[in-house]
Amino acid sequence: MTDQDVLQVFLDTKALLNGHFELRSGLHSDQFFQCAKVLQHPRIAARLCEALVAKLRRDVPGLRVDGVIAPAMGGLFVGHEVAKALDVVSIFAEKQDGALVLRRGFDIPKGASYVVAEDVITRGGRVQETIDIIEGRGGRVAAVAVLVDRSGGKAAFKSPTVSLLRLTPVTFEPAACPLCAKGVSVEHPGS
Repeated sequence: MTDQDVLQVFLDTKALLNGHFELRSGLHSDQFFQCAKVLQHPRIAARLCEALVAKLRRDVPGLRVDGVIAPAMGGLFVGHEVAKALDVVSIFAEKQDGALVLRRGFDIPKGASYVVAEDVITRGGRVQETIDIIEGRGGRVAAVAVLVDRSGGKAAFKSPTVSLLRLTPVTFEPAACPLCAKGVSVEHPGS
């Protein structure tokens, strides 16, 4: 899939919103990727994640993966579909007392190799938290796989990062946001 193909899928499913948004990162933007809108269509989600895995296999030579881990909530479906395409287990980290943790009996065996899967990254904080979980348990991060990297290349990890769509969106610190200055109401659409 080309970038334009992927972008068109987001537009067709109304997953790319325009307005004034506060992102999970705290930044403001005039665009928001509501991946839940595209992921609510199982066949489309599968097609996007299969394309992501094809790109992952192409861009990360010698990829060896024992499992996929995703930060909940946004990465759940992406992680599951990526794991299905790789034919490995899918687990997730979830918030507890403000931090991502493994629960529900999930474990990462020492030496196991994982792909971190996420829907959208802006600053990459939740991906880094997930990487820290893997490494803290003696695992290895084989790669990071995301549907949309909207960091403009600013979210950087030690492991290879592969995205289906890479954009450099316009974002603002809240104090410097021109939409706030114009009095445009900010939306918190969730992720």
